[in-house]
Order: sequence, then C-alpha cells, then structure tokens
Amino acid sequence: MQGSPPSEGPAGQLIGRGDDLALVWGFVDRARVSGGAFLVSGEAGVGKTVLLDAAAEHAEGAGMRVARAGGVEFESELSFGGLHQILHPLLSGLGRLTDSYRSALGVALGLEHGAPPSRLMVANAALDLLVRAGGQCPLLVIVDDLPWLDRASTVVLGFVARRLGGSRVGFLGAYRSEETGFFDRGGVAEHRLGPLDAAAAEELVRDRFPALAPRVRARLLAEAHGNPLALLELPIALRGLRRTGVSIPEVLPLSRRLQAVFATRVKALPAPTRTLLLYAALDGSGELRALGPAGSGTVGIEDLGPAERAGLVYVDDTTSRLRFRHPLTRSAVVELSTGAERRHVHRALAEYRADRPERRAWHLAQATVEPDERVAGLLDQVAHDIVRRGDAGGAVAALLRAADLSPLAYDRSRRIAEAAYLGADLTGDLRDVPKLLEDARRADGGRAGPLFAAVAAAHHLLLSGEGDLDTAHRLLLGAIEMQHQPYDATDSTMIEALYTLAWVCHGAQRPELWKPLNRAIGLLKPQVPDRLALTLAMISDPARTAPPALVRLDEAIAALDQEADPVWIIRVAMASVYIDRLAGCRTALRRLLRDGRDTGAITLELQGLIFLSRDCFAAGEWDELLDQADQGLHLSEAHSYRLLATDYRYQQALVAAARGDNAAVKALTDEMTRWAAPRQAGFHLACASHARTLAALGQGRFEDAYRHACAVSRPGELASHVPTALLLIMDLVEAAVRTGRHAEAAAHATVAREAGLAAISARLAMIVEASAAIGTSDQQALALFAKALALPGTDRWPFERARVQLAYGERLRRARSAAQARTQLADALDTFQRLGARPWAARAGNELRAAGGSGGQTETGNPASLTPQQREIALLAAAGLTNKQIAERLYLSPRTVSTHLHQLFPKLGVTSRAALRDALNQLPSEHEASRCRLMPKPSENTRIASDGDRDDI
Repeated sequence: MQGSPPSEGPAGQLIGRGDDLALVWGFVDRARVSGGAFLVSGEAGVGKTVLLDAAAEHAEGAGMRVARAGGVEFESELSFGGLHQILHPLLSGLGRLTDSYRSALGVALGLEHGAPPSRLMVANAALDLLVRAGGQCPLLVIVDDLPWLDRASTVVLGFVARRLGGSRVGFLGAYRSEETGFFDRGGVAEHRLGPLDAAAAEELVRDRFPALAPRVRARLLAEAHGNPLALLELPIALRGLRRTGVSIPEVLPLSRRLQAVFATRVKALPAPTRTLLLYAALDGSGELRALGPAGSGTVGIEDLGPAERAGLVYVDDTTSRLRFRHPLTRSAVVELSTGAERRHVHRALAEYRADRPERRAWHLAQATVEPDERVAGLLDQVAHDIVRRGDAGGAVAALLRAADLSPLAYDRSRRIAEAAYLGADLTGDLRDVPKLLEDARRADGGRAGPLFAAVAAAHHLLLSGEGDLDTAHRLLLGAIEMQHQPYDATDSTMIEALYTLAWVCHGAQRPELWKPLNRAIGLLKPQVPDRLALTLAMISDPARTAPPALVRLDEAIAALDQEADPVWIIRVAMASVYIDRLAGCRTALRRLLRDGRDTGAITLELQGLIFLSRDCFAAGEWDELLDQADQGLHLSEAHSYRLLATDYRYQQALVAAARGDNAAVKALTDEMTRWAAPRQAGFHLACASHARTLAALGQGRFEDAYRHACAVSRPGELASHVPTALLLIMDLVEAAVRTGRHAEAAAHATVAREAGLAAISARLAMIVEASAAIGTSDQQALALFAKALALPGTDRWPFERARVQLAYGERLRRARSAAQARTQLADALDTFQRLGARPWAARAGNELRAAGGSGGQTETGNPASLTPQQREIALLAAAGLTNKQIAERLYLSPRTVSTHLHQLFPKLGVTSRAALRDALNQLPSEHEASRCRLMPKPSENTRIASDGDRDDI
C-alpha cells in the first residue's frame, strides 16, 4: 500500500476520521485485555496507513508493545519474509518454546537448517511465541498491505489472527479493497475506510494549502473524491503550473505517489484497451460513440473489457456513458500516453466534434504545436462565448492558450491582457494579474500594451489593497486617448474600458473625473451602446440623469431572470441601487451567487452579496444582511479585496447605527475612513458619513447628525455626481430642523421636490413629501405626512416608513390630535421593535406615552406583520423544505432561516411546520396586512417546536 501522509498533525487529530479512530482505538483497548483481530480495508490512498499509525501510537501510549510489518510487492516471493518482520523483535523468546516449535520457526525464518516444517507447525509455533510475549506485556501486531505479503506468511498470519481471543495479543491488518490475497478473513471483524466527506475534504485542503484559489480548490475536491492522498498530492503536482486558478489543466497531473497508486493498474492493460481509454479521457463526455475514431482493424469497443474487469471504468446503464470509477484514473491514462499519442487523439476528436465548435477548438488547440492564428482565433471566440455563460476561469484558460498559439506579438499581448482582466474582474485571482500584465508587456515588445492591459491593471488597482482610484483613472484615460478617434462603439475592449472608467469615477464621486469620461463617450461612433448609456445614467448623477432612462432600466430588470451574462447582472444591480430597484434583481443575484460559487468566480460572488445586503437593509431584513456581510467580509479579506471589504463594513455600520450600537459604528466608520481618505475614495467617505448621520439621529445628537449629513451634500443642493446624497435627504432635513436651521431644512426639501425625485421611486416620493412636511411648521405639514404614507409600495422600506410615521405622530401630538398620533406612533414602535432599532423604538415609545398610549413592550403576534422574506420562508417551510434547503434556495444561512421561523411562528399562532399551510392561507392580502392591528401574544403555555422535533423550526 502506498501510505498517505497524516491528514493533520499527530494521530488523534486526523481531519474527518473521528469515528474511524474511535473504532480502531476501541479495538486496541480491548485487545490489550483480551486479544483479538481486526482488519481495515479501503481504496488506495484513503488513509489506511495513517489509521494504523494512529493505532500504534495509541497502543504505545497505553503501554503495549507494537510489532509491525508491511507488504512490499517486489518482496512477495520471499517465503516467510513477512513473518520474519513481525517475529524478529520477539526472537529472544524462542528458548521458552518447545523444541519442535523452536525448530519449526528456526527453519522457517532461516535461523537454522533442517527439514522443512509443515505450515501448521509453523503457524502454531508463531501463535505460541506471540501469546507468550503478550503474557509478559500486551502486544499489538500491525500488518499493512496484507495482500503483498508472501503467501507463506499470509497463510500463517490468517491462522494466528483467528486464534488470539483470550490472549493479550491484538492483530490489526490493512489491505486495499480491490486486491485479493491468501489471508483468510473468515471470522475476523473488518471495517471499510471510506473517502472523506465533502466538509472534511475541504477542511483538509484549506488547512494544508490555504493559498489555493477557490476555483482550483473546487476542482481538486471534485477530482480527489475525498481520497486524502489525492487531496494532499494534487496541489503539489500543480506546483509547477498555476495554482491560483487562472489556468487549470483539463486533465490534472499526478505526483509520483499518485502515479504509483493510480497508474499501476492502467499499465497492466493491453495496448488496445489503453488506446480506447485515452480517447475516453481526452474527450471527457463519456459518450461511447466518441470512441468511434479509435476504431481500426485492431481496436474495437470490445477492447474495453479488460478495463471494466479491472474495475477502472464502467458503463452507466441509465445514460449509456462510460465512467471512470475514480477521476484520477483518467489522469493516469493521460500521463501514461506519449505527446504524439495525445496529439493524434486530439486531432481525431477535433474532426469528430466538428458540430461542437467549443470542443473542436480545444481539441485543435491541444493538437497544435506551432503558432496558428486560425486555431487561436477559434479559441478567442470560445473564450468570449463561455464568459457570457459565467465561466470566467474557462475563458481565461482559453485566452492563455490562444495567446500561446498567436503568431503576432500584438495578438499574443492582447489575449494575455484580456486574461488578466478576467482574472481581476471575475475570478478573484488577483495574485496572477501582475505577472500576466508583465507577460503582456513583454509579448508586445515592452510597449505600454493594449487597452485591455490598462483595463486589467485598473481592476487590479481597485480591487486589491491598493484601491488607487486616481492612478486607475489616469491609466485608463491615457490608454483610451491613445486609441484612434472616433472611438469604435463596436469594439468590446473600448466599451469595457469605459465601463471600468465609470466605476472609477463612481468610486471617487468627484465631478471633475467624469468630464473626460463624458468626452470619450461623445466620441463613440456610430452610437453609444444602450447598456453603457443606461449604466452611466444610473450611477453618475442619478438625481439629474436617471429619470429619462427609468423605463429602459425597468425593462432590463424584468429580463434578468433570462439573462446569462453575470457581468450584466451585476451592472444592472449597480444601476438599481440609487433609484430603489434592487428588489427586482434579487432572483438573478441569488442565481449568480450560486453559479459564482460553483465556478469559483469570487469577484462576482462578492459583488452579488454586496447588492443583496444593500437590498436587505432597505427591506428591513437586517439579520440576513449581517450574515451576508460576514460572508462577504471573510471572502474579501481572504482575497485581499480591501475595496469590497469596505463596502461590507458600510452595511454592518448601517445596521449598527439603526440599532444604537455606537461603539460598532465608530469602529467600522473609522476603519472605512482610514482606508478611503488617503485614496480620495469619495463613495466610501460618503458611506461612512451616512452611517454616522443615522447613528447620531437615533441618539438625539442632532448637531453631529447635521455635520455628517452636510459632509455628503450641502443643504439646499443635491451634490453633483454624489448619488449617496439621495440616501440622506430626510436625514439632513430632520437634523437641520432639530438644530434650529429651518431655512436650510426648507431649502433642502425644496431642492428635492424641484429635482423631480418623486418620479424615480416610491421611497423617494415618500421622502420628498415627508421632508417637506418636516421642514414646514404650518398646518400643511399634516397633509404632506398623510400623502407620504398613502403612497403605494412604501411598505418595501419599513425602517424609513416607520421614521416618517414617527415624525408624523410627533407632529400630530403637538397638534393635539392624540388619537391619530397614537395610531402612527404605535405602528412606528412596532416596526422599530421588530427591526431591533432600539434608539428609534425608545423615541417612539416616549412619544406614544406622551400621547396617552402605552409605550412599553408592544405585543407581537400579528400575522400581517410578516416581512416579504418571512412570507417566502414560511411558504417554503410549509412546502416541506428543511432549514438547510430553504437557506440554499434563498442564499441565506440556516441560522437566519431558523431565526425567521422562530419569529413568524408566534405571529401566525402556530407551533409546528404542519400548521403553516393553513395559517398562510388565512393571511390577508398585502394591502389588508398593512392595515391589520396587533393580535394578542400567544399564551405562555404555547409551545414553539424545537430544532430537534420532526415538525421543527
């Protein structure tokens, strides 16, 4: 057996082997007292030797003596060689045996000359020697690779193992499941050691190779199938290649140890069989008809027989496809072939796959040695096709191979640079980007490089720890201005450069940086692409540029469920932020997250989480937001994405501000500012000010709130190209009124109305009316508040709606309309309490008591108060899905799902999932729900099902 190294640290800390260790240690403990035998079986490399090592260590720690032997294939003909290994440390006890036993063992082990003893005499003598040794000190005999022991030793040990009961000698042996031998296993207890489960396999790889890119890690996990040796050796085999995910070979190379495990049985196959397996391995589809090109006078489909009988492949009866029983057998088949053989097979498969352009291009690329622009061009087209399907890593691999095959230096440089861009923008493999950019520069004779090099460099600068907006802006603008004018609007590289420049400008939030971008846009001919124009309208200065493009954005959002391009999904979500349409992007974003996780597209996953968490804040789903922010922050820090990490801190800071956690707000916004200030990252500075403003308002520190809000946009104006200003309109107006700045409050409310913001979204319409109401002191304020709250669709923003209700209730109370005030204040209090917005709940409670109501803990139990997220979770739970399945469906954590269910069970008056369906059928419509009064709290003896119950939460 090729022993695999320990999964982790000393024995007893083996990852994923807790149950197996307990089983083997239990046997050792029993054998120390009453003897016995135990066998461990499993496939090659599964960790049998590691388990035997752990057993030996445990036995020695318990005071047992350990005698070990291991089968070696080339020594299998040495008669009694294995028995000699075991008994050699015990030979001092030969003198205590009877003469016949001593003579039999002496002759068998080559210690003396004489007539050959019978096998039975040798076996009894060995048993006697072992039992006598165990009588002096408990003994554990460990034999690895039993089938490779010589036949004579194996027969004797089989006899001995079955007769150790009642002694203080234990026998522990191991063998490969697929191998036979002469050891008689009848009556001996046995444990089959299986592969590591998915969680343990990932833990092992993360522990031993923490720097592996997610895409590489996912590929290795898939290929290894939980085999510990493969998990530990495949990354080593890749060391000479790229291990960061930019380019992963289609067939993984094997280390020497893996070759020894997986190649041995392939070598033994007849040549025709190996030829057929090479076709199957390089085609990869499993289709039996793909073996057709291998057919000749000497090779036929029947030649698969030896491989099937050897257990290397099988034909799936359901799909009629050929499957390798272990993926690494496929690697072994490829590695045992010659380069000429592989190129011949690839050429044949390219011809056979003429109807599959992508597969044909790859086969031609693998069959081609010299530069060939025809093949390079085919691969280039393949790369653009598959990146639209979300496989950025596959596109990078295609571009790099296309670069290798490019005859012209410019084409080679352009393709490497585009691979660098995709690596930075989509796959998250920032570590490879600088090297690829240097390769692109060298390929083009040391010149500045093509436009895509600038795009890739800008993405690297932004996403990495540098976050250098000004340098990225200069780099991109310089590269754009070097292009021939007018700029070609059909040139995808130019359009990508302009998108990236817009992202830089948005991050800086300085009007002067937008001017050269707008000039470049004006030079695009024949016309600006619709998608680019739409994105620019929504993120540049949405208060002024968004309204004319809203219909187009709504159409784009409606089409997202059928959209395959992940980059466009992210751009539509980004365009939706400031004009309050992120909710329509949720389904597509969740799909993108699932796909991104499957393909290892870390950047897409991180950006998708950002937009989902922003929508969660708007929708009042703050616990879910915190889960998503935790995930995103962990991934960002693991991959050195400081810019995206700062986005997640903003989300955390908003929740902390609304919930009154001032210490967390200060820590988070200080960290945001320390990173953003030296980089002049205006967007993140504005985000920090937003969180500080909200925290100060909740705590009644209105002067601080006014100062922080004015840092984003001065009163009486909506700062140019600072879209964050749209999030602080009511904040600034309220802070101004509370600090006696009534003129500034009125001016800011007026500019919001005159800008036509009410036409953009229901939220902005509510904010415009509410700000006007807060900013005026006459009777018109009450009508404005009522108008704000009557606007349809504002329930989508519960926190902001509750703030308007609070302000309305305060004004009603001062107008001596106590009954109406209590209605508004009670509704506000209920929302604040549900969200955990403690300072706001305290304000609402104080006002409610002053209006003659009860400002204490409001009763729960209102079925109409379910959030949209809770309704969705309740429906899925009622349909029979588990917490884990719901979490996967909605891209939440199981903990968040459990929390929501704990909250909604009493609201619906149920105690189990079984009752959910009927309760949901009785829910009022959304419109009726918004008008429902609070229902009584369930009685104290109402039972909420626990996580351990069948109808559990």
